[in-house]
Amino acid sequence: MARIASVERLRELIGEPSAQVRSKVHDILTAQAQAFIARSPMLLLASAGADGAPMVSPKGDAPGFVRVIDAHTLLLPERKGNKLIFTLQNVLANPAVELIFLVPGTGETLRVGGSAELDDDAQLCASFVERERPALLVMRIRVRRCYFHCAKAFLRSQLWEPASWPQPALRVSFGEEIAQRGGLAAEAIEAFDQGVHERYRTDL
Repeated sequence: MARIASVERLRELIGEPSAQVRSKVHDILTAQAQAFIARSPMLLLASAGADGAPMVSPKGDAPGFVRVIDAHTLLLPERKGNKLIFTLQNVLANPAVELIFLVPGTGETLRVGGSAELDDDAQLCASFVERERPALLVMRIRVRRCYFHCAKAFLRSQLWEPASWPQPALRVSFGEEIAQRGGLAAEAIEAFDQGVHERYRTDL
């Protein structure tokens, strides 16, 4: 194994981006980027703690659930979840975040980087109502970088091609994961998983 330890070696292997590729990176949300966000029901949010350890969290809701305030600002509502709050704690310690917006059936993705802060203003949270519930809090993101990423990863993976999807669909057992750590008896796994899927139906 030859360990790569320098940017120079990386450039030898990967090469340099063209001037056109470099020019696609903006420091604002362009009109096309804003339109993409308005149609996006899903994003991946990356953050890092004070120790630099990274984490990526999925966020999703009805298309346009992330609100564009202006070319420099996004608002991302926080909904009910597992209450581990890893990402939110990271933002308090280190405001740098990166987002990848997805639109189903579209291979291109939108990448946005910036700094985040958390806001629990009652009026603001009440403006983000879904399923008759306001947001628990809102993440305000100041945009520093924005660009579209090409579709090659989606074309290679065939992610949006139903014929490539595994059959039957995978079903994850949270009960099994908890039981492996001694937090659940083996005979309680099935009932636990049934409860999870019932909450998917009734408690989004």
